[in-house]
Amino acid sequence: MTIYPPQATLKEARQQYVIDNGFGEDGGYTAKWVALKAGPISLIIPNTAARVRAVRVHDLHHVVTGYQTDWKGECEIGAWEIASGCQSYGAAWLLNLLAMSHGVLIFPRATLAAWVRGRHSKNLYGVPCGEELLAQTVEQTRRELGLDQAAPRATALDVITLVLWGGGGGLRSGLALAAAPSCRAAPVGGACASVMC
Repeated sequence: MTIYPPQATLKEARQQYVIDNGFGEDGGYTAKWVALKAGPISLIIPNTAARVRAVRVHDLHHVVTGYQTDWKGECEIGAWEIASGCQSYGAAWLLNLLAMSHGVLIFPRATLAAWVRGRHSKNLYGVPCGEELLAQTVEQTRRELGLDQAAPRATALDVITLVLWGGGGGLRSGLALAAAPSCRAAPVGGACASVMC
């Protein structure tokens, strides 16, 4: 896990995160196309407004959870975000279900731990995303989301819900992505991209 300075603002920590991970000064938010990497496989997808809207928050989640941007870390954060709820961020639901479904198969223990953590914490998808949020410290945000506490041990219900969500998540996401051309073709800078985060 990557730990960012607790007194850094979310804006400062996210900027360090995008630089550390080679995403460029603007986090890759203005790119027309992005590569999604799953181990040795790269999938080039359009960087739609819906994806940009979700990724701006998703990147803040990497900062506060400490999950890496490698294959395992994306499976973990996918499980955490699904368990804590992606609200109205359709692209987040789709991409996280794909990541989590891989995690269930390839990194089952880490994915289960992230799922349990997500079931017992909150995330930023339902929070107004603007300068006020970005001015909060990493420590304050972790505390508000319940990430400053250890997650409880997994229960049978946790395992069952992860299998139900994760087992069919990849299939559901693939079908939904294929059936929703607006998710694939919305231009960057459209209505969804007006969020400041």
